[in-house]
Amino acid sequence: MEFLGDGHEVALESVLAPHTQGPPQRRHARHDEGFYVLSGTIRFTVGDEDHDAGPHTFANPTDRPAVMLSTFTPDLYVQYFRDLRAVLDEGRRPLTPQANVDAMSRYATEPSADFT
Repeated sequence: MEFLGDGHEVALESVLAPHTQGPPQRRHARHDEGFYVLSGTIRFTVGDEDHDAGPHTFANPTDRPAVMLSTFTPDLYVQYFRDLRAVLDEGRRPLTPQANVDAMSRYATEPSADFT
């Protein structure tokens, strides 16, 4: 993960390994996200259908890596990704759906009860 930001807005480049499952669908209370797929295929899921807004998740369903650039305004939510990276880097525990939910809850983001 590569972070670029100025304290108000941040961009994050991430590489999703083949067959990476994304986080649970969720709602953000205090930030907006934008996604730009730079290479590969990223699948976004919103509820049971494709929509432009609402709870969402993403995954890489293919056999090839995918690269995605995400933006966060304000930059509050980038710490969520740093927390997840620390969990993986330190080998403290596997990156489970519950670990994702625990990290999200610290940054005004909650999983959608309808799709967890």
